[in-house]
Amino acid sequence: MSGHSKWSSIKHQKGVADARRGQLFTKLTREIIVAVREGGSNPETNFRLRLSIQKARDNNMPLENIERAIKRGSGELEGATLSEMVLEGYGPSGAAILVQALSDNRNRTLQEVRNIFSRNNGNLGENGCVAWLFESKGLILVEANDLDPEELALQAIDAGAEDVKVDNNHIEIYTMPEDFEAVRAALDKENIPIVTSEVSMIPKTTLELEEKQAIQTLKLINRLEDLDEVQSVSSNVDFPQSVLEKFQEQS
Repeated sequence: MSGHSKWSSIKHQKGVADARRGQLFTKLTREIIVAVREGGSNPETNFRLRLSIQKARDNNMPLENIERAIKRGSGELEGATLSEMVLEGYGPSGAAILVQALSDNRNRTLQEVRNIFSRNNGNLGENGCVAWLFESKGLILVEANDLDPEELALQAIDAGAEDVKVDNNHIEIYTMPEDFEAVRAALDKENIPIVTSEVSMIPKTTLELEEKQAIQTLKLINRLEDLDEVQSVSSNVDFPQSVLEKFQEQS
């Protein structure tokens, strides 16, 4: 799972870049709108909305943008009707790819996603073909720096974390979705430097690829994530640090 978390860190760095800020805010707005339509506009009683707002704040989305998105979701402001989509397929060498999208035009999004798969040595599959390989987990990524990994692991586990892993200069904390907020709050209270945190689809087991196929898979994932309608992309590939660094150099 470490490949997933390291890629999450890179995505976070890309996401806060000014060149991508407009697209990032569009994705965050869509998530808030759907969260409100699904569970109401009160974050105290709407778990998904609380997570969406927290993610927006983590990415420095202005408060007025958040409030406007909530009003669109509640119907106070006019907005497009969005529907959730989960698309599944295979990348180079059989890597499992799970795409979560929010779209106002399902046929267009389906076609765009299918085209990206086919142009990047992958193919879109049937519903259910890879979803069983993933499970919803909270993932909190912390910069190790001068932290004591064992002490942090104990703090996280005491707060409700399910698993803690140390990977080079990062510490990965995994939780059940329902424990995610409590664990993050406990870390915030101790001023632990969180790189990124989210509830996402994590692979149950991982796949190792040759460098060429791994980079091809990263290119496919990156192009899928560049679509405005795509909220997240998960894969079961464990990307080594060397592959991630080489991909960054080529991007």
